Amino acid sequence: MRNKNRLGCLSGTGMIAAFVTALVIAGYAYARGGMMYNPGALNAQSGEMLGGVTSHAETGGNCKACHTAPWESARMEDRCVDCHGDIARQMQDVATMHGSILTDQPDLRCRHCHPEHRGADASLTDLGNAQFPHEAVGFSLKGHQFKVAREAFVCSDCHADDISKFDPQACDACHRQLDAVFMTEHVLSYASACLDCHDGVDSLVTNFDHDKFQFKIVGSHADLDCAKCHAGARGSGDFAMAPQDCHSCHLNDDPHEGQFGRDCAVCHSAEGWTPAKFDHDLSSFKLEGEHANAACESCHQNNAFKGTPSDCYSCHREDDEHDGQFGTDCAACHDPSDWENATFDHNQSNFPLTGRHAGLACEQCHAAGQFVGLSTACASCHGDPVFHAGMFGLDCAACHSTDNWYARYNGPHPAIADEGGSGVNHGGASCRDCHTQTLSSATCLACHDSNNPDDERGDDGGDDDDDDD
Repeated sequence: MRNKNRLGCLSGTGMIAAFVTALVIAGYAYARGGMMYNPGALNAQSGEMLGGVTSHAETGGNCKACHTAPWESARMEDRCVDCHGDIARQMQDVATMHGSILTDQPDLRCRHCHPEHRGADASLTDLGNAQFPHEAVGFSLKGHQFKVAREAFVCSDCHADDISKFDPQACDACHRQLDAVFMTEHVLSYASACLDCHDGVDSLVTNFDHDKFQFKIVGSHADLDCAKCHAGARGSGDFAMAPQDCHSCHLNDDPHEGQFGRDCAVCHSAEGWTPAKFDHDLSSFKLEGEHANAACESCHQNNAFKGTPSDCYSCHREDDEHDGQFGTDCAACHDPSDWENATFDHNQSNFPLTGRHAGLACEQCHAAGQFVGLSTACASCHGDPVFHAGMFGLDCAACHSTDNWYARYNGPHPAIADEGGSGVNHGGASCRDCHTQTLSSATCLACHDSNNPDDERGDDGGDDDDDDD
């Protein structure tokens, strides 16, 4: 008689056995999946040899070369970097594309962008739905969300069939739909290597801050097109090499033909070529006195600036009322304040003014306006007095000084020389005491009585003051 309570394979023991069997089969299938099934052929395109092979297909179906077992601590990504060491290094550097991707999307795996088992000729790069951080390759997509027709951009619009390549003509074709005239002029000025200057948000163009550089964009420069200064630029490097001095750009506009040198900013500003200002005090010839009010062309005739003489006589030759008698050093007597404020230091000449000469008017010696070539000998002004009868020559200074005409004769004198024997003292007498008429004749009677030669007269028979001569 059969037991009606018996459940057969649905008994507890049977259910446990079935569960264990299924678990074993599932585990074996998972662990040995590569031996049981293959989702598709591996990529066979040859490249650089990595891990002993030049393509994934050359692994010969060795699934363990890329796949790991569930109980292993390593992941499939670890197998990838075992061969692709350069990618492993990039993943540690946030400045690289792969490092930036992992920073922004840490859950992203190699297989999300590089799928396999899609055939021998299939591409190994397919972003699919992965959010690729395009800024990591130096070009932002923020300004490229929609095309001209307001359709969303897709990768193939710029990269065609190969996501790793980019054709600059894609920029030209798209932007000509926006403004064909501008694109024609732009390509003529800067060529077609768009990525050399543009990064998707135009930080190198629209948002470029020129004030961070030595040459500030101010005044009339602010409205100029970049090509005016950066002619022929073919990339950011060319822009950086542009000269930053005025003369390099304005060489052909220089009406001075280089006479003022190359530093245009000494006179001109970025507001415009005119009005121009020149600080003459920065030159070797300072503008002082009457010169400060003189018109530029008074000295710089025919627009000649460089090489203009800075000595007074070159400009004032025709104003010289001395006719060159004082030479060409006008500054020896005159200053820029006024011609009439003339001062001459006679003590700097070869005839210093001393004694009574110091108070004389210039014309007493410089008659008829003659200055150069005058003799400095006393006799040239005073002559040889008749009283001297030609006995003393023309060396007035032997007896006279510039203090007055009172003479002191220091030469040999016969009468004075004899007085040592006679005991007569003539040392205090003046010349006229004895020489009452001429120096060639002398008389004792002016002082002595003819009847008594030893008796001196009480009155002063002579004139001690020779100022009348």
